[in-house]
Amino acid sequence: MGDAGRNHPGSGNAGMNDGERAPWRVAVLGASGLLGRAIAAELAASAGFEVVSTAMSRAGEGLHRLDLTDTPALERFFDTHRPRTVVLAAAERRPDICEHEPARARALNVTAVEAVARAARRHECRVLAISTDYVFDGRDAPYLPDAAPHPLNAYGQSKLDGEEALWSVTRDGCVLRLPLLYGPLEALGESAVTSFIPALQRASAQHPAVIDNWAIRYPTFTLDIAVVIRQILERDAAGRPVDGTHHWSGDEPMTKYAIALNLAERLDLDPSLIVAQSTPTDATPRPFDCHLDSSSLEALGIGKRTPFKQGLDLVLGNWAVVQTG
Repeated sequence: MGDAGRNHPGSGNAGMNDGERAPWRVAVLGASGLLGRAIAAELAASAGFEVVSTAMSRAGEGLHRLDLTDTPALERFFDTHRPRTVVLAAAERRPDICEHEPARARALNVTAVEAVARAARRHECRVLAISTDYVFDGRDAPYLPDAAPHPLNAYGQSKLDGEEALWSVTRDGCVLRLPLLYGPLEALGESAVTSFIPALQRASAQHPAVIDNWAIRYPTFTLDIAVVIRQILERDAAGRPVDGTHHWSGDEPMTKYAIALNLAERLDLDPSLIVAQSTPTDATPRPFDCHLDSSSLEALGIGKRTPFKQGLDLVLGNWAVVQTG
């Protein structure tokens, strides 16, 4: 699907660049992460938006330091910057960490979401919160936004509880559920698509790389998601907000083993050194197939999908530049 939202009647920056309306101020919370960087860059490139970006451990260089678990600091941030919309991209996304450190996960995935929602409500600010396909158990895909959630692990449960925390405070906002993400990297471990590259590079006949060939994933390009979010916020700024829960997903099903074969081809590695693992072996349970139905956004003319091989080439090219830069 192309970038239909750019030409959708009234959904672009019409009226936003001609002096009729000031730029829509957006706070991107968690703008140092894999997805947050893409969102902040996409919005900053549009004359219709003024972007305020925050981070925690990687603050600096245009990123305001903000601890989302510090409620007084959060209130000061809203008082100072007065955003019209907040994009909440910060989260604890590592399932194993969520399983073994549940209090840490809930502080960011639940408590901080509620605190952001309360501050936003007091300042008449909309919230767009990022959630996950892991709120589902993977047994009945594809999932519409109103499908009954049933998370299998602590990560999925914490994100579902975060959604409920948001809706307990306000209905003036949007939850956007997303699947496995990949995009321009600062570190290979930022995405499960690239995190096993070192294992592929170390593989030998005696010690092959054993990669999951059971769970079905739908890798989704962060630059496409950034466009989707820009399109949603354009509607907000035009007075036609996108409320409620919605999904966006790539449409190419593949296992991590299939992803590994794509990586091997592009990195000139021997695919015979990659072995498919046909049964789940993760200590933390993962769902089998959580394909998200994106039709509610597509019906609004919102969406962009980059073919996986094209996106992967962009990611690996970007990574080569980062490594040599």
